[in-house]
Amino acid sequence: MTDTLTAAMPNVRPQRPHFSSGPCAKHPGWTPDALSGAVVGRSHRSKPGQAKLKAAIDETKALLELPEDYRVAIVPASDTGAVEAAMWSLLGARGVDLFGWESFGRGWISDAVKELKLDDVRLFEADFGDLPDLAQYDGARDCVFTWNGTTSGVRVPNADWIPRTREGLTICDATSAAFAQDLDWAKLDAATFSWQKVMGGEAAHGMIVLSPRAIERLESYTPPWPLPKIFRLAKDGKVDHAIFEGSTLNTPSLLVVEDYLNTLKWARGVGGLKGLMARADASAAALGAWVECTSWVDYLARDPATRSNTSVCLQIVDPWFTALDKGDQAAFAKELPALLEGEGIAFDIGAYRGAPPGLRIWCGATVETQDIEALCPWLDWAFDQVKSKG
Repeated sequence: MTDTLTAAMPNVRPQRPHFSSGPCAKHPGWTPDALSGAVVGRSHRSKPGQAKLKAAIDETKALLELPEDYRVAIVPASDTGAVEAAMWSLLGARGVDLFGWESFGRGWISDAVKELKLDDVRLFEADFGDLPDLAQYDGARDCVFTWNGTTSGVRVPNADWIPRTREGLTICDATSAAFAQDLDWAKLDAATFSWQKVMGGEAAHGMIVLSPRAIERLESYTPPWPLPKIFRLAKDGKVDHAIFEGSTLNTPSLLVVEDYLNTLKWARGVGGLKGLMARADASAAALGAWVECTSWVDYLARDPATRSNTSVCLQIVDPWFTALDKGDQAAFAKELPALLEGEGIAFDIGAYRGAPPGLRIWCGATVETQDIEALCPWLDWAFDQVKSKG
């Protein structure tokens, strides 16, 4: 405990202080016993190993309610590897529109411009807290965007801006949105995510969802640049269909796969996709009720329609704080979550590096709403404690 105890210290503590935006909280009731059925000491290409991988793919497709003709694969290197595999394998056949408004989206822009060195590129960017003008997307071109900006808490409200009859492909980083937000799959040609976000799985594994149009691109277009092995979704001009059956591009952890299968089972038990979305909405609403009646904090996302229900990013707007120089603001914004972590109240709720100083609180489906409700008075307490020192 710290030496800053006061009568204002709340009495109720979150039962689970895990509010990290990735890896996220394990699902309620999780214990290491969830791994007891793992195929350990066996090849991932053995029949039991392959069956586990295929089950993870099939159950993901069912839970997300994907179109029947969409294909799903497990790929290396978490969501980052999945996005890179899509970009390196699919881009270059057409001009591309790139949208970025937070750290990861800007990273995909950098890869397209500086690494792939694409010639026909249009950039649409916005500062933290805003969306760029999505209506500028030209359906004759390819498109790369992030559905939910994990580091800014700004998401696209819908896919109405994507033409259903487009000629280009849409590549969507959906890692903080899948399983928590209503994705319009008919508008997405290559969508990616990792298990460590809404599902509270372990890191290092990503998933990629491909539409028939994306499959056709893979079989009709060969990129002009060398493709690393872990990005190769096609070989000899044909899609590697084995990856959709669980034959992964490199060696996966079957312990991690078992953990994910356990979480998929839990997800079915809480109502499937609709239940997962409802849980995230409830926690985000509980945090939002506190934000609305709290003067020292506000959403980083300026438009309510774009506010995430998973990675909720908050900025400190107290006049005392805004009058500080940037260095002192950054120090204060780090001290506040550090105090709560020291008290065992909340782990990993500081803003993402590179984002404006503030808080980032995960409200995804594995977080209990009552823990968000218990957290809020502690946020007020911590703010007063740290401010009183300044």
